[in-house]
Amino acid sequence: GSSVAITLSKNGADVIVVDKDRDAIQQISDYVSQAVQLDAMDEKALRSVGIEKVDVAIVSIGAHMEASILVTMLLKEMGIPKVVSKALSESHGKVLTRVGADQIVFPERDMGAKLAKSLVSPTILDHIEVSPGYNIVELAVPEPLKGKSIIKSQVRTKYGVEIVAIKRSTPQLDSRGESVITEDIIIAPPPETKLEEGDIIIVIGKEDALQKFRKME
Repeated sequence: GSSVAITLSKNGADVIVVDKDRDAIQQISDYVSQAVQLDAMDEKALRSVGIEKVDVAIVSIGAHMEASILVTMLLKEMGIPKVVSKALSESHGKVLTRVGADQIVFPERDMGAKLAKSLVSPTILDHIEVSPGYNIVELAVPEPLKGKSIIKSQVRTKYGVEIVAIKRSTPQLDSRGESVITEDIIIAPPPETKLEEGDIIIVIGKEDALQKFRKME
């Protein structure tokens, strides 16, 4: 929860954090618009800080399943347009959906799956499932493609995947004459773009096509 709140704040969102734990509130108060110690199951207390006016509410209550369900239900009854709730299990997620949660997240399950994929395929730097059977992966340019343009690599025709972005690190000199590495991101790279040593490519496609693509090494 604190990670989400801080990231939202850094990206310009007005964030209100509520928690019963005084220490948790003190630790995050410098990073968000408002941090208040209160019981999230107390509707009157929530309204006192304007929770009913928010665009999105995130319920990140950890081990207390009953509390997360009750708070999710309360927030929807207060008329909040979108409630995102953390679930500890599939059954927990089903209950949260039934009481009105608009989106369910399974952080432990999802991170476990991501870790397993990275161990099975060490070349994968990151992995996101965008829909069942379709994934986005971030990986180093396979050896056979280095020095080739995207169009000559034939990744779409041979493997059925699409390179949607390239991360490229370039050494430069700073104002003091010292060497620094800058990272550029090429979004929707043109077909003639060459894949260079050290490039990181972001590729989208079906899982079986991505597996075939990775095995070219």
